[in-house]
Amino acid sequence: MTDVLNPETESKPLNTELETPTIEPVQEATASAPESTPATEVTKAVDTTPTTPAATAVKSEAPYHESDFESAEDFSAALEAFDREQAAEAAAVEAYGDNIITGTVIKQTEKHLVVDVGLKSEGLVPLEQVVDHTGAVKFKAGDQIDVVIDREEPEGGYLVSFERAQRLRVWDSIEKAANDKTTVKGIAVSRVKGGLTVDIGLKAFLPGSQIEIRPVRNLDGYIGQELEVRVIKLNKKRGNVVVSRKEILEEEINSKRSATLEHLDETAILTGTVKNLTDYGAFVDLGGIDGLLHITDMSWGRLTHPRDLVNVGDEIQVKVLKYDKDKQRVSLGFKQLTPDPWLDAVERYPINARVKGRVLSVTDYGSFVELEQGIEGLVHVSEMTWSKRMKHPSKLVKPGDEVETIVLSVNPTDRRISLGMKQLLENPWENLSDRYPTGTTVEGRVRNLTDFGAFIEIEEGIDGLVHVSNLSWTKRVKHPSEVLKKGEKVKAIVLGVEPENRRLSLGIKQLQPDVWETFFAEHRVGDMVHGKVLRTAQFGAFVEIAEGIEGLCHISEAGGEGSEHPALEQGAEHEFKIIKINVEEKKVGLSLRTNSQEAPRAVVESYKEGSKKHAVSSSTTTLGDLLKAKTEQNER
Repeated sequence: MTDVLNPETESKPLNTELETPTIEPVQEATASAPESTPATEVTKAVDTTPTTPAATAVKSEAPYHESDFESAEDFSAALEAFDREQAAEAAAVEAYGDNIITGTVIKQTEKHLVVDVGLKSEGLVPLEQVVDHTGAVKFKAGDQIDVVIDREEPEGGYLVSFERAQRLRVWDSIEKAANDKTTVKGIAVSRVKGGLTVDIGLKAFLPGSQIEIRPVRNLDGYIGQELEVRVIKLNKKRGNVVVSRKEILEEEINSKRSATLEHLDETAILTGTVKNLTDYGAFVDLGGIDGLLHITDMSWGRLTHPRDLVNVGDEIQVKVLKYDKDKQRVSLGFKQLTPDPWLDAVERYPINARVKGRVLSVTDYGSFVELEQGIEGLVHVSEMTWSKRMKHPSKLVKPGDEVETIVLSVNPTDRRISLGMKQLLENPWENLSDRYPTGTTVEGRVRNLTDFGAFIEIEEGIDGLVHVSNLSWTKRVKHPSEVLKKGEKVKAIVLGVEPENRRLSLGIKQLQPDVWETFFAEHRVGDMVHGKVLRTAQFGAFVEIAEGIEGLCHISEAGGEGSEHPALEQGAEHEFKIIKINVEEKKVGLSLRTNSQEAPRAVVESYKEGSKKHAVSSSTTTLGDLLKAKTEQNER
């Protein structure tokens, strides 16, 4: 190895005769440290720091050369010199102590920064000590860095600390800030268990409970931010520093609260910052004291959520509505800063006025339309269209639509405005009587069937009702489905029009002649008619006396004796006498008993007429005999 202190001296090979087995380990040890600095280079490096006593001791040692190893004694002397050199190096490291050394960054490895600190071996700085909050290394090759030597590593090199150097450099100022309770600024560089690490010139611990006045869940949001903190605990021996941000915030809030309370009274108008939002309102920081802005006091109109009007961080003006000094509670209002729009709503929205608005919401019974901030009107489902077929308002409008409406009524007390949309369209019912006078034959499609009748659409939006009683002259219809089918096209007669009630009465049976009118025109009380018993009841029997015409033969008019009347059995046919006619109610009363009594009476009258012409042959002949004889004669 070349002597750097004496460049003229050349290296000489060792004498092979003097080589012993003990020489090889020494040579291997000398050559086994690739990152170690040769002894001569260490001497030169130590010479650059003459103020260190240990370095002076290293410099006073004479260099050794290969030419000195010519004998075993000389080799032993060289080993002793090497040991003294190592002891001097260790003494130099120990002499540094907590002194700050300025080194030069040589390179960066996977785990360390390699730094030239002026010793035999380089210093190694752990990377976690020299990275910022983004994880980037703050130094590069060639940069100057202040470190403190910690210890020599067994694998070679020295472990040096950048954090200790920083701590030693700023410790006095940190200690003074702690004693004076002054604030210091630092940057949150990383998250650790229980809090954050803040760089205030050295790494300090900021507990999570000391970050804000209220507990904080997400600490990652603070990383990279500059924070103003106060030192609340430090241990110089261990190098521990604990800081707090909560103390500073509490002092600021107390100061602001005192200033706010001086001029806080009801009706006062203040400026605050939205601090938090809930479903029922927003909390506003007035300066050291929070007030509640309830959702009902945010707008004269309707809000579904406070976020529709304000967001966290917004600076707004509010009015103090109520202040409880004992409980330190403040109720705020925002809408009270503007006049109530309902006070002059009657003048601004007269009846029948056309107004435009925006659909806010749609419900089953209608849609709400915002006419202006704080003024909403309801368009009821019945006021949307003249047609009755609209199943839901959403078929016609949706939230956000701009619509034109007509004011139907205004109630400032209840804060309600009724609006209409169909009034802007032509009312098809207004001239319906002119287009469809009574007696007009119309054609339409059966749209719906109900228990009481059928609805027939004769044109768009115009439905007429055919009552179940107007379906047939002759049939007793219990349900319209017995005669009509949904979707079927049918003809009908207009029976009546009520435009004000939007009603149109139709009839189907009126298309055919009224069989009752024909019957009543041809028959009178006392006429004999042939009939067939259709159905019986406890009080009598219904008899078909013409097509579609039924009469009632009461049980008292059935004749016969006892409670049984075989003549009124279903399907039996007889000659009935009409004993009652009700044209208005279309009812006919029949009698079978009266008809049976008329026959004997006719026989008696015939006998009387015959007795006048012929003399009686026997004084013993009775009326019964005569009747019997007449009956037998008729049968023959």
